[in-house]
Amino acid sequence: MKYAVFGDIHANQEALYAVLKDAREQGATHYACVGDIVGYNASPVECLDMIRELGCVTVRGNHDHYCASEDALIGFHPLAADVVNWTRHQLRAEHLEFLRGLKYVTPVQSFTLVHSTLDNPEMWGYVFDKLEAEANFSYQFTAVCFFGHTHVPLAFEKAGDIKYGLYGKIKVALGRKYFINVGSVGQPRDRDPRAAYVLYDVKGGEIVLRRVPYDIETTKRKILEAGLSPALAERLSDGR
Repeated sequence: MKYAVFGDIHANQEALYAVLKDAREQGATHYACVGDIVGYNASPVECLDMIRELGCVTVRGNHDHYCASEDALIGFHPLAADVVNWTRHQLRAEHLEFLRGLKYVTPVQSFTLVHSTLDNPEMWGYVFDKLEAEANFSYQFTAVCFFGHTHVPLAFEKAGDIKYGLYGKIKVALGRKYFINVGSVGQPRDRDPRAAYVLYDVKGGEIVLRRVPYDIETTKRKILEAGLSPALAERLSDGR
């Protein structure tokens, strides 16, 4: 059983298509999403339809939450808030129903999915260091938990002390816990513009980070045609 685990798609249809194509070529048999299907880019409806058609296990991200509600956008960067407001006018009833039905945390087979953190998933906290990861591990009851939100593929390993850093391949060891960010499909922020996702061979206990090129220019063009900020388009080429 091999899972393709991905998230932070952020309405980037071209990147999602490339990731799903690569996952199939790599032998993925199942799919799981750590949330934020919408936001930032210009194809929210298309991406939601792709995820729903895939039958993908999915948790709720902060952009999913706010795009499907009328909650005030307190704390949002103005660019992000503008896209949330724009997205709210693009979604149909079935998309809103789907997003509103997503849970904050979901167990899948022998691992867990969350968008931000397990201790307070609805607070949308960021995990970049050991201190932030420590609180999460207290609530992690599976060996592996995949998350997103930061758009940076970092892995945290707890075996007494916590070790963390960028990764390419991880072999899951008995007696240890892993809190793994799968990177971002639609808006990477690690200075690598290629879409990111993870392949998890459950039986073999191997986790591999994949990077996939996609048609960035088409995504950028769609952003501009939708009347969204050019800054959102330009950051894609820089991976930031």
